[in-house]
Amino acid sequence: MNTQSIWILLALTAVAYSVPLLSPYDNKKSNGDVAENYLKQFYNLTEDPTPSRRRGGGQRSSVLSEMQRFFKLKVTGVLDSETLEVMKKPRCGVPDVARYSTFGQDLKWRTNKLTYRIVNYTPDMAKSEVDTAIEKALQVWARVTPLRFTRIYSGTADIMISFGNRNHGDYYPFDGPGGTLAHAFAPSQGIGGDAHFDEDETFTFKSSRGYNLFLVAAHEFGHSLGLSHSQDPGALMYPVYSYRDPNTFVLPRDDVNGIQSLYGSNPEVVNPEPEPPTTPDACDPKLALDAVTTLRGEMFFFKDSFFWRSSPHSWSAEQHLIKSYWPEVPSTIDAAYENAASDRVILIKGKKIWSLYGYTVESGYPKTLKSLGLPRFVRKVNAAFHDQETGKTIFFVDNYYYSYDETRKTMDKGYPKLVADGFPGMTGKVTAALQHQGYTYIFSGPHIFEYSFRSGRLFRVLRNSYFLRC
Repeated sequence: MNTQSIWILLALTAVAYSVPLLSPYDNKKSNGDVAENYLKQFYNLTEDPTPSRRRGGGQRSSVLSEMQRFFKLKVTGVLDSETLEVMKKPRCGVPDVARYSTFGQDLKWRTNKLTYRIVNYTPDMAKSEVDTAIEKALQVWARVTPLRFTRIYSGTADIMISFGNRNHGDYYPFDGPGGTLAHAFAPSQGIGGDAHFDEDETFTFKSSRGYNLFLVAAHEFGHSLGLSHSQDPGALMYPVYSYRDPNTFVLPRDDVNGIQSLYGSNPEVVNPEPEPPTTPDACDPKLALDAVTTLRGEMFFFKDSFFWRSSPHSWSAEQHLIKSYWPEVPSTIDAAYENAASDRVILIKGKKIWSLYGYTVESGYPKTLKSLGLPRFVRKVNAAFHDQETGKTIFFVDNYYYSYDETRKTMDKGYPKLVADGFPGMTGKVTAALQHQGYTYIFSGPHIFEYSFRSGRLFRVLRNSYFLRC
């Protein structure tokens, strides 16, 4: 087999899908069947386990451990509830790889001048909107590399772009509404570089509803240029679809590193580009959280455009983009707190607040800080927590704090007070706050100060790792 044939084979066997996907495992299948199918599809499990092997050991245990390491789970080689939960999540259809990687050994285009052609259009959007989204998606990669893209209107381009459903002309049929959104092929001759979008999905131009074509296309074109999926949940090449504002989108650092490893940097940059965002690391000893809250027994830790979701039953916290859960709220959060009595979580950004009922943003929001009784001159809240016993919510504003009576919906008299008076021993700026199991935790940079809210006594000074396991 010649080199060209190998390239084509790699392209055909390494199709990349953008998601979210509906789980391919229905409720009728046993947990063992779910795990078996998952490991065969994404981790190359080849043996047909006997009942004795199902209890652990053999290739299955080794491959299961590999999957647990990839998702940063506790590595046991045994199918547990946390591992099974990950297996049942919507995901991409290609095998997993660590961080960024290319489809094959130095598999890339041998020229920096590439052509693209839009073969047909989706009826979901105006043709001009499709044109703009596709061009903008290609420029995501052109801005950080020497790659330049030229559109052609007939003939065969390096990147052929089309919309179709079900069996649409390649060996990888789409699965109808709610499944795979698109797929693209790695660089090679023939079908290599082409990107196909599932017409059974609803694509949008600006809306956060449906699937934003710019975001889906930018992800797929990463595959068209030679990138596989990234393990970084903040990367564009992460297999799970997440909405981000297309108007402020900047290619994350992980993606920049990946594409520049293939093509180098852009030699024509005149004005400095925005610094590529990096994904915060829970294990960073200098990590300073933006906000912390509980939500129905779980803990949420916010940092930049991300949050970690930690369950008391999980070994590690899951990291997500804020916009992937709540497209309606800002991409960063200043403060948050839960009022368990009303089953509400309040998110605060600047002078506005949003209310969550469970994981859903309530209608009628955002509202202003004034609706919480705070003075008009307060423009930002640094942190907040709710005391369930007294029904008071404490808001930290610079070096002061306010007390709000949730029952009366009024601010308590005698406030604001100095943080140093109410929380003796507290040093530094308050960055987040939390009440948990009868104790009050005030975050300041990488440190946590543990207090009794009743007496104001300081018990311990902890690190972020006390709650945010990494």
